[in-house]
Amino acid sequence: MPILNAHQIRSQAAISLHEIAFKGHSANDVLAQYEFSNPNDTSLYKALVLGSCRYFLRMQAATEKLLRKPFKPKDRDLLCLLIVGLYQLEYTRIPDHAALSETVNACRELKKDWAAKLINGVLRNFVRQQTSIMDELNKNWDTKFSTPDWLINKIKPVYKGQIESILEASNQQAPMSLRVNLSKLTRQDYSNLLDEAGIEHLLHPLADTSIILNSALPVEQLPGFEEGLCSVQDAAAQMAAILLAPRPGAYSLDACAAPGGKTAHLLEQTNNKLHLDAVDIDPQRCFKIQENLERLELSADIHAEDALHFMQGKNGYYDTILLDVPCSATGVIRRHPDIKLLRREEDIAELVTIQQQLLESAWKALKPGGKLLYATCSILTEENSQQVSHFLKKTEDCQLSELPKELVNISSSNIGCQILPGTKDMDGFYYALLHKTA
Repeated sequence: MPILNAHQIRSQAAISLHEIAFKGHSANDVLAQYEFSNPNDTSLYKALVLGSCRYFLRMQAATEKLLRKPFKPKDRDLLCLLIVGLYQLEYTRIPDHAALSETVNACRELKKDWAAKLINGVLRNFVRQQTSIMDELNKNWDTKFSTPDWLINKIKPVYKGQIESILEASNQQAPMSLRVNLSKLTRQDYSNLLDEAGIEHLLHPLADTSIILNSALPVEQLPGFEEGLCSVQDAAAQMAAILLAPRPGAYSLDACAAPGGKTAHLLEQTNNKLHLDAVDIDPQRCFKIQENLERLELSADIHAEDALHFMQGKNGYYDTILLDVPCSATGVIRRHPDIKLLRREEDIAELVTIQQQLLESAWKALKPGGKLLYATCSILTEENSQQVSHFLKKTEDCQLSELPKELVNISSSNIGCQILPGTKDMDGFYYALLHKTA
């Protein structure tokens, strides 16, 4: 794509935000369509889109105080442009005059010159009334934390005194976390390589494969990335392979494997000596798994297939199963802020049913004496502790295994481990390790 001027970046951000907020496309899919000639343009574009997703509900509430009447459905791209403008004024270091002028000029790129005066007036009124408007929005949790009411209502009775810290953590930008490939070198060895490259970082206190960078950077700048010395993965996600801990030579299944981070970690933990089936329904995502494994010089049997169908006829076949089920992803909003716009309350019941079906099917495929790790990146109890509790009650040969003390100490659940967003700089995750009695 050619080099863009400043207002073209704003107009493209507004178009992309419209695709996410009103057409239901994921931010990952939308952002992947645009890579500009100037890397700085790409960075600004992505920051504007993701930041506007993060604070969309808050900024939308601000527009309701500034507009005499809402935009017509055909002009929702202008609403998105206005939100991009408000986001710049409230949450970025872009000078007010630049945010104002370039957002107003973006109306031309949207072929809506008639709206330039309106957008200019609304943004200038916001600058004048900014403190009072924000103070008013801070009176309610949904507009203070830019989070849908239904989600707040679901987690409020469960986490009570922790609710504000959860919502605040979910609005913070997640750090860049690395997983060191222990089949190639130790974490300390890789830490030394980062020191030599002048990359500031911390060793994660819980995940012994994890390093957190002080500042994010392109993977091409990471020492040995192309040679497979490390991967990008949140520390909470790294706990999956650590907890399941398959023995070398075991028959293992990663039932919902894409994009392959946990698949690769399982293989790294066993020096690639694992009979591993990695299954995902999406062929394109399976291709991503293969790409990751090739870079890391690892191998698995990858199957582009529905996991429920794949597990049929494999009764008692696997020693270990990682079941990282489809979920609401409410634990990773800080990393994927579009979840706040895409997820609906009615989705949860359907997801719970799918999770139950996968758990029942995976249990049949597990050998007596085997281990299954049930995992989600959710903080909703119906997907996590309630799901596991229900399964334990109806499954005679299932026992809940103890987890390491350091995880129990940070867990917000007494059934399995519930990691809340921001705990030890991690994403929100849930784990329950289940043992099949002989």
